[in-house]
Amino acid sequence: MENQKTAVPMWFWAVAAFALLWNLMGVSSFLMQVSMTDESLRALPLAEQELYNSYPLWTYIAFAIAVFGGMIGSVGLLMKKKWAKPAFIISLLAIIPQMIQNLFFTNAREVYGPGTEVMPILIIVFGLFLVWFSTLAINKGWLK
Repeated sequence: MENQKTAVPMWFWAVAAFALLWNLMGVSSFLMQVSMTDESLRALPLAEQELYNSYPLWTYIAFAIAVFGGMIGSVGLLMKKKWAKPAFIISLLAIIPQMIQNLFFTNAREVYGPGTEVMPILIIVFGLFLVWFSTLAINKGWLK
């Protein structure tokens, strides 16, 4: 029974591919933020410069863990590996404090205006979804 293959539905692959693309966008955003030159930073409006400079180091560390954990989890889904779930859990555990910091302890809403909350909330919801989805995939026998 252990060697028996369980058919994986096509929509699983669509979700796994979307998860990878989503997390690659996160990795790209992280790399752009941490590699921003002083010249690029000075080209931003003063309010955005101050916002970028206000982020504590731990938020960058959490950002890295969140996006690289999500990317690794997504690769795990595509490889049909159970270790995708712990990678998504680690990612989510980094997402939550980072987004709480962004939503409640910065002036991002004043800098970017109404609607600033949408992306952080969407990121948290998708992180929760990926933990749930990987659990479902394990329970269905799609991940080994």
